[in-house]
Amino acid sequence: MRRARREFLVAALALVSAPALADDEARVWAALRAGGHVALVRHASTEPGLGDPPGYRLDDCATQRNLSARGREESRRIGERFRQEGVAVERVFTSPWCRCRDTALEAFGKADDWEALSSFFDDRGLGPGRTERVKNRIGTYSTRRPKGTIVMVTHHVNIEALTKHAVGTGEIVVARPDGCCGLRVVGRIRIP
Repeated sequence: MRRARREFLVAALALVSAPALADDEARVWAALRAGGHVALVRHASTEPGLGDPPGYRLDDCATQRNLSARGREESRRIGERFRQEGVAVERVFTSPWCRCRDTALEAFGKADDWEALSSFFDDRGLGPGRTERVKNRIGTYSTRRPKGTIVMVTHHVNIEALTKHAVGTGEIVVARPDGCCGLRVVGRIRIP
């Protein structure tokens, strides 16, 4: 009886919250279309595993955990959705990890490696410095606001450090530059 009641409540909540989530997503896409925002994208799905194999090298994709076929398709869907929504992408920055670069290239066809977006999963001591560099760059967009959207493809640890949001693969956190503090989160987008 208890389980059936819990399942009913979960289903009812899903029905009630679905319109609110659609409204929130529409608001986030509108912000991206307006330009001057940053889309923080976690790389798409990878081959199974956590982190990278021992001895991986950034200059050799064969030594890293890379995108799966599903991840490549997710990446293409991200780019397609940006185009469908009419979002002008001004610039794409990516972590130099192959899974991030491949996500960016599959989605947007272009990307500039930026070391500050590199994962610090294996060395948390690197996190504060990298996070501060990314916050500072985003903060500069409040005074010289880009016409389009800036995309930054990176890793879970980086996005969580910047926004305090845990994200799934291929998930996007949209932020508005805020001169005083680097950024303010506008919302999140999960492309099915």
